[in-house]
Amino acid sequence: MDGLRDDRITLVGLLTESYTALRTELDRGLARDADLPLLWFELLIRLARSPGHRLRMSDLAAQTSLTPSGLTRAIDRLEAAGLVERLPCPSDRRGAFAALTPPGLERIRAAVDPHLRHVERYFTSALAPDEQRQLADLLRKVRDHVNPGAAAVPT
Repeated sequence: MDGLRDDRITLVGLLTESYTALRTELDRGLARDADLPLLWFELLIRLARSPGHRLRMSDLAAQTSLTPSGLTRAIDRLEAAGLVERLPCPSDRRGAFAALTPPGLERIRAAVDPHLRHVERYFTSALAPDEQRQLADLLRKVRDHVNPGAAAVPT
């Protein structure tokens, strides 16, 4: 088979095109309806859904597409906005936690409903409930294969 026409290239291309367009729409919608960049939403929601509303910086980096320096810059901005604070990690003097502040928790709670409306409009409405479950299972399988650290349970 001609490698240029390999179905695996098509599959990755479809995933990339879908993700890029979805990310653009979600970012646009959050900026308009919640005055929050999608990157901030992604970091805040991960913290909000974690025990104690905090994650070690290394765990947060593993769960995102950010480099360690990119994550540091994003957390710096969130900290300057009063939405996140850094806390020392008692078990690792070099490590730190990123933790939601009360205003950060309030901000992410206010953004969830608009975000869910955008997710429904641009993503889940195209799939039946059983297709959504299948896709979640398949994406989890791929994620765990290429980024096993993202599935680690935070401590």
